[in-house]
Amino acid sequence: MKAVAKETHTRGVNYELMEAMAQIAREKSVDKTILVETLEAGLLSAGRKRFGQTANIEVKFDEPSGRILMKLTRRVVEDAEDPAAEIDLEEAQQYESDARIGQDFVQELTLEDLGRNAIAAAKQVLVQRVREAERERIYEDYHDRVGEMVRGTVQQVDRGNIYVKLDRSEAILPPREQIARDRYHQGDHIKAYIIAVDKLARGPQIILSRTHPEFLRRLFESEVPEVAEKIIEIKGIAREPGSRAKVSVLSNDDKIDAVGACVGIKGSRVQAIVRELGGEKIDIVPWSQDAVVFVTRSLSPAKVLEAQIVEAEQKILVTVADDQLSLAIGKGGQNARLAAKLTGWKIDLISKSERDRQKDFERRSRIDIEDLEAAGPKLREKLIRAGIETVQDLLRAPMEEILAIQGIGEKTAERLIEEAKELQERRGRELAEEVARAAAAASQQASLEGAAGEQSSPVAEGTPAEEGALSGQDDAAPTEPKPEEAVEPEESGGDTREETRSDAS
Repeated sequence: MKAVAKETHTRGVNYELMEAMAQIAREKSVDKTILVETLEAGLLSAGRKRFGQTANIEVKFDEPSGRILMKLTRRVVEDAEDPAAEIDLEEAQQYESDARIGQDFVQELTLEDLGRNAIAAAKQVLVQRVREAERERIYEDYHDRVGEMVRGTVQQVDRGNIYVKLDRSEAILPPREQIARDRYHQGDHIKAYIIAVDKLARGPQIILSRTHPEFLRRLFESEVPEVAEKIIEIKGIAREPGSRAKVSVLSNDDKIDAVGACVGIKGSRVQAIVRELGGEKIDIVPWSQDAVVFVTRSLSPAKVLEAQIVEAEQKILVTVADDQLSLAIGKGGQNARLAAKLTGWKIDLISKSERDRQKDFERRSRIDIEDLEAAGPKLREKLIRAGIETVQDLLRAPMEEILAIQGIGEKTAERLIEEAKELQERRGRELAEEVARAAAAASQQASLEGAAGEQSSPVAEGTPAEEGALSGQDDAAPTEPKPEEAVEPEESGGDTREETRSDAS
């Protein structure tokens, strides 16, 4: 048995509902079909909360007319025990006089029949589904855009987090991904790099960064057409955000200067990037396949005198002039640290005077293989042919390599190594004694000069000189600056065209 269908509420309510759904679909970019399905599910849930979880309720949204048809089907019984599934015969006959026991009674429901609480629950379901649909849309739109640079507008700054409006989505720039000098306010335009799209995040799903090295690459692509067109290739980036960065570049066209193109006329291109990064200095370095050349260029603006690869330790020993050492190291070790990161090599910096001392020590500590008394002329010749020219080479060589030399057995090898150790220890003691004597002589000389200085400039008690010293005044000539102060490295600007070209030459 079926009752006559009643229209659910007035035309005005249905019209408002249609308008609300259309507005949500426009603003949130959610498919209207999803909204209809969600609305039907929400009203079904509301109906079951009102009549019981076992209630047989059917909900259908008629989109052309904007009507919601809800039907509750129950079995007619004498005395209903389960109101969700059964209806009293007496109550059923109030609606339909010919209702009989055992028949299905179909009752048309209106929004008012569901009650206020049930309607609120349906609304909550709809809102939740809209949020989920919006999150799915954002993920689908942006998960393939990780690694892109985007432009947006600052929507809010809260507890260090910067919320950015991107077209129809919202992104977040966390404090850890911000440059220390960045200061943004609501309404400011901002550029950033997408590092992740988190589908499960409670807040904004799109995570931005301005400290990522690849953000610098994207800025170069936007400012330098040759980089965007792959004519110039950025081979590597080493960056300490907000302070300094080094970028290695390579031109795929012999007619185009990679450094000059990136710098631009009067530094216009690189300076635009520097301004975007809040004054972060940028060194542009020509890339080279030769590790020595590349490391030499990467240490710009310092001038390198000599660079030597130490294969055993996988490092490069770099020698600079004494007055260039501080410049090569950089403020807080920054220049050397960025150069090592850019090239991928461990870099050991040393001044020329210290390197000369090392070479002199190596020369004096060298013991030629001819000094081994346990080795005859023929055996020494075999050792030299095997690449063992000094006692130090012999001690460094593995036992297997020594035994592989024709004419050398295990006992002979042990005798040679034992004598080599004795010679090295003796030479070490001799050098240590020389150093001690030199240090004692220098100390004695300094004492004599100090005593002579005191005798040559006596100051009488109560003289003006003494009064000036006591009052903290000194009319003498100013003292010379300390060496590290004299060679304090200057912060190089973004235009390193001149520096890198001089290195390259």
